[in-house]
Amino acid sequence: MNVQVEGDRRSRLGPLATVLRWAHVDPPLLAGIAAILVFATLVLYSATGQSVDLMEAHAGKVAVALAAMLVAARIDPLWMRRGAPFLYVIGLALLGLVLATGDIAKGGQRWLDFGIRFQPSEIMKLAVPLTLARLLHDRPLPPSLLVIVSCLVLIGVPAVLIAVQPDLGTAVLIVVTGVTAVFLAGLGWRYIIGGVTAGLAALPALWMVMHDYQRKRVLTLLDPSSDPLGAGYHIIQSKIAIGSGGVFGKGWLNGSQGQLEFLPERSTDFIFAVIGEEWGLMGAVALITVYLFVVGRGLYIALTAPDTFTRILAGSLSVTFFFYAFVNSAMVTGLLPVVGVPLPLVSSGGTSMVTLLAGFGILMSIHTHRKLGDAVRR
Repeated sequence: MNVQVEGDRRSRLGPLATVLRWAHVDPPLLAGIAAILVFATLVLYSATGQSVDLMEAHAGKVAVALAAMLVAARIDPLWMRRGAPFLYVIGLALLGLVLATGDIAKGGQRWLDFGIRFQPSEIMKLAVPLTLARLLHDRPLPPSLLVIVSCLVLIGVPAVLIAVQPDLGTAVLIVVTGVTAVFLAGLGWRYIIGGVTAGLAALPALWMVMHDYQRKRVLTLLDPSSDPLGAGYHIIQSKIAIGSGGVFGKGWLNGSQGQLEFLPERSTDFIFAVIGEEWGLMGAVALITVYLFVVGRGLYIALTAPDTFTRILAGSLSVTFFFYAFVNSAMVTGLLPVVGVPLPLVSSGGTSMVTLLAGFGILMSIHTHRKLGDAVRR
């Protein structure tokens, strides 16, 4: 009887429902992503100085990223679990290749060029949670000390390789993704308290190994006016842009800081300042609201996932997306030091967008394959 009712409902929805079901797409999650991408197109058109060429390039990146999402959505989570170690090893090999022969740009050696220029560090944003979820899936939970140490090694190796490029922002994201996966496995409080204590104790050592420009970013956070034309210039101009936008903004294409190019990196790391100036507080709140909806949908998928592997994987991917948005917005508003973390799905950048949408494809796969399994059992 339930099968018949479900069949009647689907027939009323028409061919669109059939296509979405075939593609393993989750409509609520897709709607949230689409809303962000449409808004990003408007913001980028302004941030790039109404450059048609750059917008055409952006459209190509979005198309590739959406294709990656659809491919990932159709892969059964069982095959993801089996393929996780291979992806991890490939990612490590590419990171090693970056250190040996990678392209140098913007003060870092982070890119490989095989006809298509990309950052291998982005691969690890998926490989690390996939590998940790597989490791934790096969063992009793909460994890033992030996398993926790194994997870920390799996997190630490790529994080160190990325940090020495140097790319501290991405390295921190890798650590957050991995630690979230371990935490979702039911980490005991004694391990959490011990980890936080060890992290705080390691801060002086971290300060000693940081590059001079990274230390300057931390000091600039405390007093941007100490170097207004140097290290503090980015954050000062960003605050001016956001503050001048007020509640409703100056209007699309009417932002003086962005349009007159006072705001550096306005199409990448500091694009949130363009949003604040042109769309105001209401525009920023609207974007954050959609971000929270997407994160909430991801966490719902994690809660309803059928097994440990998919629960940990979906939860860590969702929290990582939230961390992306939080760090960028906090950085641009002067609450955190300036790091190279883009605003997810809004900042210009091909590799990052492909990774993010592939991650959402994984979330869709987890949810739709679970529903398929439920239908088969009924």
